[in-house]
Amino acid sequence: MTNVKSTLLKFQSIIALVALCIVLTILSDKFLTPENGWNIMRQISINVCISVGMTLVILTKGIDLSVGSMLAFAGAITAGLLKNGIAIPSMNILLEFTVFGAIFAGLMVGGGLGTFNGWMITRFKVPPFVATLAMLTIARGATMLWTGGFPITGFGDTFAFIGTGWFLGIPMPVWIMAMVVAIAIVITKKTVFGRHIYAVGGNESAARLSGININKVKVWVYAIAGILSAVGGIILISRLDSAQPNAGMSYELDSIAAVVIGGTSLSGGRGSIMGTVQGALIIGVLNSGLVLLNVSPFWQQIIKGFVILFAVIMDRLNHPNED
Repeated sequence: MTNVKSTLLKFQSIIALVALCIVLTILSDKFLTPENGWNIMRQISINVCISVGMTLVILTKGIDLSVGSMLAFAGAITAGLLKNGIAIPSMNILLEFTVFGAIFAGLMVGGGLGTFNGWMITRFKVPPFVATLAMLTIARGATMLWTGGFPITGFGDTFAFIGTGWFLGIPMPVWIMAMVVAIAIVITKKTVFGRHIYAVGGNESAARLSGININKVKVWVYAIAGILSAVGGIILISRLDSAQPNAGMSYELDSIAAVVIGGTSLSGGRGSIMGTVQGALIIGVLNSGLVLLNVSPFWQQIIKGFVILFAVIMDRLNHPNED
């Protein structure tokens, strides 16, 4: 009986995903089609990139509420540099950026914002909730300043290929998502840094006594979360051919939902990247199914909220002794 229970707990996300797919297939004849399948994969690619970073943060017993705003700002920086470059009127200079240069700048902006989060948390002992909530507002305001409150559009076919192109019969956002997931799995499963992440989240005092540099691990984790938010932002603006000032609104909620539904503990130290991918798939399938069934967007929010709440309750019931 114990073995059956442990097996069910191990595969509960997959079981829930399969059950959800069966129900939606019965309710809608448009659900189980190749077109809808690729559409779901393209839609979750952004959330998976963000959620992988969020998983690393939560594994250290932290939280990052700023991923949506960092996504918007990094995307806007990439778009602005690619479209307009940087003008220095006093020197009569216009610095233009290639696609690679603009993308690199966007990734560095995301990494810089994430590093700042980690620095505030480790250097000044600001609670992660407060530090990243502040960054949510800062990055959103910076996005509005950079864009002037107007979208930036028209980036050309080369950049558009990132979000809308296909390679070997698979959409490019799915390839990018797969690379992010593969690298994250290697980091968490095969590297010393990955073991340190789990150690910090499992028992920070014991990790410190073991000689692990707690602050360094946390700063790196938040920096990675910022970079992956930028990756999500680049995919988003490429798909839309537009950098919207309000991009990424509430993305942090979907990200946290994917992590929690995937079995990562909010108490830190327990979880996996593949679990997060499964959680993101569940959210993507649920969103797609609700749209196909013409469920009101307001009801969609309510249903998603209850799904997240149920996932957290199940986690607490299955692991009652965790702090």
